[in-house]
Amino acid sequence: MKKIAYIELDTHAELAANFYESTKDSSQISVDFYFSEKIFKIINIHGENIFLTDNCEILETLGNKKYDLIIIGTVHRHFNLYKTIVGKFKTAIIVHNLNFTKASKWQLLKSIFKKDFKYRLKLLLKESLLDAPKVYKQSHYLLGIDELISKNNNLKFLPIYFNQFYSSESESDTLKIVIPGTVSQSRRDYYSFFEKLKQFRDIEVNYKIILLGKAKGKELQNIKLISSQLPQFITIQYFENKVKQGIFDDWMMKAHVLYCPIQKETEFFSIKEIYGKTKISGNIGDAIKYAKPAIFPETYASDLKFIIKEKTDLQTQFSEVSNQAFDFNNYIKENISEELIQLLKAL
Repeated sequence: MKKIAYIELDTHAELAANFYESTKDSSQISVDFYFSEKIFKIINIHGENIFLTDNCEILETLGNKKYDLIIIGTVHRHFNLYKTIVGKFKTAIIVHNLNFTKASKWQLLKSIFKKDFKYRLKLLLKESLLDAPKVYKQSHYLLGIDELISKNNNLKFLPIYFNQFYSSESESDTLKIVIPGTVSQSRRDYYSFFEKLKQFRDIEVNYKIILLGKAKGKELQNIKLISSQLPQFITIQYFENKVKQGIFDDWMMKAHVLYCPIQKETEFFSIKEIYGKTKISGNIGDAIKYAKPAIFPETYASDLKFIIKEKTDLQTQFSEVSNQAFDFNNYIKENISEELIQLLKAL
C-alpha cells in the first residue's frame, strides 16, 4: 500500500477536505493529513490519520515516517520549510497561481514594495521568500486542478472536484441567478452586470439575483443604489455579513444558473495571473460541487460543457441555460476517487 502525506498549512482547506473524502475508503493508498490549526478548525475532520502540526515540528515528523510521496496543498509561504521538504522527500505541489511559480527572484523582491509591505518583508526575512522559485523547480511533480490548464502547461492533472449536492425544488416562476463569492469588484465585475440588469425587458419572467458572499464598502453602497433602480421583476438579495455554510449550500442548490463575471486578470504577490490560463476560478469547483451550469466571461478558456461563455443577450441566455440539461455523471465521487487514486499510484 502506498503511503502518502498531505500537508496544508495555509489556505486551501476545501481542496484538502475533498482529497480526504476521495481517499478515505481506499484499500490501495494510505494518506496521513497534516494541518495547521487554522485549517484544522475550518475542515473539522477527526481521525487517526489527521494530525495538527506547524512548520516547526513537521520536518521531524516526516523524517520519522517513511512516506512514498508528500503532497503540499499550498506553497504561498513557509518557503524555507518547503525547500527542505522537496530536497529530502519525493514531493508533489498543487499549483494555484502558475505565473507565481515561474517568478524570478527579482520579481519577488520588487513585489515586497508594492503591497502588504510588512507581511511580505516578513516572508523575505523569516520564510525565505526568494527561495519560492527553487521550491517549485525542485519538486518532483507540479499538480494542476484544472484539466485544460494542466494539459497546456505540462502539469499533472489532479482530479479533486466532485459533485456533493443535488438540486432542491425551486419556484418555477422566478429564475434564480446566483453569483457565488465575496462581493469584490477586484475579483468579479459586478458593476457591468448591474448595468446589464437595467436593460432587461419585462418578458413575464421574474429574476432573483443572489449575491452569495459578504458585501461591504463601495460594493455594498452600489448594490443598495442599484436595487432601488431596478424594475419590479428583478430583485437582488445580498448579505452584509459572512454567509454561513448552510445558507450558502441552500442557495447554491436552489440556483437555476450560476453567473460568474470574473475579471480577466488578477494578481498574486503583485504578479499578474490570467483566469482560465494561469489560474483556475474557484467557481469551477462550485459548478461541479453543486452540479450547476455556470456562465463565464467569453475570455475564460474552458472545455467543460457546463461552463458557458457569456452572450451579448444575457437575459435570453439565462432562460436558455436554465432550461438545458447538463450531465455531471463524470463528477460523482466514486469516479473522481478512482481517477485520483490511479494518479497517486502512478506518481
